Amino acid sequence: MAKELVVNQTHNESRIALIENGEILDFLIERHPQNNASSPIVGNIYLGRVLRVLPGMQSAFIDIGQERAAFLYVDDAYLPTLDEQREMQSRIATTESTKRLGEVIPDEFSTLTETVDMKFRPDVKIQDFLKEGDEIVVQIAKEPISTKGPRVTRHITLAGRHIVYMPFIEHTGVSRRIESEEERRRLKDILDSIRPEGVGVIARTVAEAQSYKTLKSDYNNLVKIWKDVQKKMEKAKAPVELHQDLSFVQRALRDIMDEDVDNLVADNKSAIKQIEKFIQRFIPNHQAKIKFYDADIPIFEHYGIDIEIERALSNQVFLKSGGSINVDQTEALVSIDVNTGKFVGKKTLEDTILKTNLEAVKEIVYQLRLRNCGGIIIIDFIDMEKEEHRSQVYTSLLEALKKDRSKTNVLPISGLGLVEMTRKRTRDTLVRVMCEACPYCEGVGRVKSVETVSFEVIRELQKVMKRTSLTKITIFAHPEVCAKLSSEEFGIIEMLEEQFNKTLLVRADNNYHAEQYEIYAPE
Repeated sequence: MAKELVVNQTHNESRIALIENGEILDFLIERHPQNNASSPIVGNIYLGRVLRVLPGMQSAFIDIGQERAAFLYVDDAYLPTLDEQREMQSRIATTESTKRLGEVIPDEFSTLTETVDMKFRPDVKIQDFLKEGDEIVVQIAKEPISTKGPRVTRHITLAGRHIVYMPFIEHTGVSRRIESEEERRRLKDILDSIRPEGVGVIARTVAEAQSYKTLKSDYNNLVKIWKDVQKKMEKAKAPVELHQDLSFVQRALRDIMDEDVDNLVADNKSAIKQIEKFIQRFIPNHQAKIKFYDADIPIFEHYGIDIEIERALSNQVFLKSGGSINVDQTEALVSIDVNTGKFVGKKTLEDTILKTNLEAVKEIVYQLRLRNCGGIIIIDFIDMEKEEHRSQVYTSLLEALKKDRSKTNVLPISGLGLVEMTRKRTRDTLVRVMCEACPYCEGVGRVKSVETVSFEVIRELQKVMKRTSLTKITIFAHPEVCAKLSSEEFGIIEMLEEQFNKTLLVRADNNYHAEQYEIYAPE
């Protein structure tokens, strides 16, 4: 089946999905502020002011004119001199590479961290080169996530369609996702001939097979953008935005669209214009692939994307065999549990477990990608006794992760059947973007039972009855709690009235939360 980029725009919301064979390879969503103010998206550049320097955390908070202050870590704050960079690269070249723990599936920017250690001066402390009130140029590296503000860096990178330009880091790199060594060498030679001393250039994955002219044109455009930023910086006063990245639709075309996309389909004329503008400039041979969708059925429903999004918002995802996976996202990590469910297999128990785990691998990687889960991820596979089965599942997991554009680091399956892995995250998860904590349980996912609340009422009631001289006490609670307290089965109200020689009035109120109650006994 065809690979298609599907764009849906409704009022202040834009959604984009890259699909292949009915499977979502990438899904992006952006909700525009009502006042059209620029939100801190990855790639935006600001002239910020240092609010606080925290020596104990080796970090600083930067005012960039947004609702929440940005966070700057020491490794992202220090700008090394050219001599320091070259010394570091020379040291790395003559040092044996250390063995990594686990397997790393790279993203297209992995070349930079592989060849250039960003911890240029581990001996330098942030308080040595930054102080409160300093004005510095920073770029959004991670968008605001949950209650955290955006994370910023002073190592500026400007992304084009085919290359990435780095004005402060001297480096020539080629995306590790380009596997051909011959092609990697060709691209590196071109980049070396393009860039002057003191700056860096990385060839993105889509640069494969591109000509010198195409890469040079992309480079010149990025240099022009950087010069415009520098001109604005001379006249600007912090905090102020110096550069806003491309529109949401154009960023998606730049970052997630492959050369082998068969169709670009959008249901909005404004989106079509943005697509045409981008395609005409960077990939003119894709012009005929642009299509306007105006059918009665909503575009995401037509392509089956809405159903997949609903699955991604659920904690439990069922497998075709009858098994299931449970995905729980917490502040600290994402835990995934694999269950056989209704799948009973046909041969042996080991065979049933292996088939369930292998099927779960594909769904887990798909869900991680779709939900944009990041940070630490723990996968609890069903225990496998045979080492060859564990190896098979681990290999399958690594292979499936190659479709993921985010960098991942995966440890082998432990003796307990657990896989520990990390996934790079630059934006909020799908669940956090589309959902909010339940106002009833306040995000806990459960409430105390009626019986538990009833016993809490009784304990509090006994305490109040012992200290008050009033003969009449009123209890206000949720109707179900009141029904429990007044039931013959429970039989506690009459018993307390006799014990303390007082009158108890139970009043139900539909506006009360199931865990809420009040005992009214004015002194």
